[in-house]
Amino acid sequence: MTNAASYEQSGTIVKFLKLGIEIGDDEIISSRKAALLVLTAGLWGIIATKEDHLSDLDVDYLRLRHKAQDYDLVDGFLFLSSLSWTDVERQHLTQSLLKNDRPVIVANPDLVAPRDNGFSIEPGYFGHLLVDCEIKNVGFIGKPFSEVYDLVEISLPGTPTNSTVMCGDTLHTDILGAAARGWQTVLVTQDGLFSGYDTNQYCFESGIYPDWRLARI
Repeated sequence: MTNAASYEQSGTIVKFLKLGIEIGDDEIISSRKAALLVLTAGLWGIIATKEDHLSDLDVDYLRLRHKAQDYDLVDGFLFLSSLSWTDVERQHLTQSLLKNDRPVIVANPDLVAPRDNGFSIEPGYFGHLLVDCEIKNVGFIGKPFSEVYDLVEISLPGTPTNSTVMCGDTLHTDILGAAARGWQTVLVTQDGLFSGYDTNQYCFESGIYPDWRLARI
């Protein structure tokens, strides 16, 4: 299960291969896949990288960039990637929504993500900025929200929830979301968000505790 929404399914597979993980198409549940399933009829404004071909979209869409008037033309917004998102574009989106509130689907609810050179700002951060502006119709899809867990459980018919184990490196996405479903949880401590830190203090401060801890999978 991944919150990465910048890639189509084939790109997600390539991403995991680069990490040394061989995985099949039917073994990946992404927040992007879950988000696409909730799109309704209409013209959707898409916030994505220019490299994203959007070939998996089955709706009418308009790719949004610098033209302010384009934001007023669409019936809803799908936020897939913040990689090339600018403050100007953020202002266009905010002002358009303040004039005419429409659905905003944030397909990656992460606030930040660890990178080799620090942290990147992810779509979830910008989604919460919209909420702070009292824009009401903002929905987040991906861990820790329910849609991706629904898809996993559908793919594992007959499997008791307490026999499912989530391994992840974040407390507020991987551990919290899985625990809320009744899954078992494993916090990965050596790699990812908590690399180099003692996780006990973070668990104490957040009140979120995994069932187990592992240095790495």
